[in-house]
Amino acid sequence: MLGFMVKRIESEAHAELLDNLKQVRAAAIEHTLAAREFARQRRRLIDALLAEGFSQADLARELGVTRQAIQKMVAVGQDRPPVLTR
Repeated sequence: MLGFMVKRIESEAHAELLDNLKQVRAAAIEHTLAAREFARQRRRLIDALLAEGFSQADLARELGVTRQAIQKMVAVGQDRPPVLTR
């Protein structure tokens, strides 16, 4: 015997809570994937502007952020992101 008990769904309320949890988890995964895609798009745009002669400081002023924030944005996508599973 394994020494732990499995909680069983005891009521409609439990089933509803678990369904809600599954929906929220699925939405969180979708949002994470969308955020990663937006970060990749942002990086491509920043790279294009840098190639056109804009400096990181120029972009920071335009976006109202620090140059360090631009550096972080550029760094996004350089490392391979972990894979999310459903």
